[in-house]
Amino acid sequence: MKVKYPARSTIQFNTIKITGPSLVNKASTNEQFWTNDGHGLKPCWNISAPRQQPSQGYVTFSLTNGPEYHVLQIAVAVLVARELGATLMLPDIRGSKPEDKRKFTEIYDAEEFANRLNGVVEVTRNLPSLASSRKLAVVKVPYMVSKDYIRKHVRPFFKAEGSLRLETPLSSINMKKAEGTKILDPITCLAMFRTLQLRTEVQQLVDQMMGRLKTSGGESNGQFIAVDLRVEALQSKSCQRSGNAEMKFCHHAQDVGEFLTKTGVSTETPIYVTRSRWHENLKPLKDIFPRTYTKEFLMPLDKKEMFLSSASCELEKVIDFYVASESDIFVPASDDLFYVTVVGSRIASGRTRILVPTSNSSSSHISPYITKKNHYAYSCFC
Repeated sequence: MKVKYPARSTIQFNTIKITGPSLVNKASTNEQFWTNDGHGLKPCWNISAPRQQPSQGYVTFSLTNGPEYHVLQIAVAVLVARELGATLMLPDIRGSKPEDKRKFTEIYDAEEFANRLNGVVEVTRNLPSLASSRKLAVVKVPYMVSKDYIRKHVRPFFKAEGSLRLETPLSSINMKKAEGTKILDPITCLAMFRTLQLRTEVQQLVDQMMGRLKTSGGESNGQFIAVDLRVEALQSKSCQRSGNAEMKFCHHAQDVGEFLTKTGVSTETPIYVTRSRWHENLKPLKDIFPRTYTKEFLMPLDKKEMFLSSASCELEKVIDFYVASESDIFVPASDDLFYVTVVGSRIASGRTRILVPTSNSSSSHISPYITKKNHYAYSCFC
């Protein structure tokens, strides 16, 4: 079955002003282009108040919809548990399909998660028999929740029920609100940027795939670019609003290929695409950059069944997120939550080379989150 995409948006590349040296064939000339700028950033949050005495109550929740949501869901749950003085239950991970349900430990490192939260909230793997034997009250909490909201709207339920289950509805994500949030709570900073570490086996796979990318380019000096071309992003409603002023950007394979060549990127540069399997819609990019790869080409044969099966959607999303976060350069093709959270992860690690194929009058192709320093991560790292 062929995947249908909306018509490509038109990009006027002659309006893009390129700053800095272009990528030509010599690695020495490329050095400044590939250099990330945030090496001096350090965590600037300070959690000085001691943790409240844990009550007999518990807070449970699930991670859903992919890693770009996971970091926000973790931040909400940790802040709620901290404010309530509750014990936090290690979450499970749920995908869009019923069969795609996993334990936290299948993707993330539970011991590291608990260690990072030591002194902040208490973490447990299992609920006591009394709490697990009854249905917990469900409380819906918005993303970017405030302490004041928790005190007014969540604490009464907790006092009445003793324990509760958190849900963060997708509809509560307001991108404008998230982008406009300049100052994050120190607990939120810690939870969002320091608690989720991949389990050893998954991290080793990501490292192995990136290693194959780095050695696949003849003149890339061990560097590669990650391009986000997920099907769901390119089929979203925002991508289909052709000519709508509300749509900031939405680009496809050929758009990205033309943009990268206009910036002077060597056609020998390895490109990682956030797609599990090859699709004919990626051909325009591969025609320009022959070293363009998806997971199925980079993953060892003995790992494909586990990580590319029909029930491994969440694992695939996690791989895309971490490769995009750790690549030398990241190119988002659409303005969505994946882009926002990958930028946050990259700011936290100092990988600030994020190129946006924009057609506006901006004087730079670098993401405005970086040039204007208006991403909420900058309230956590300074």
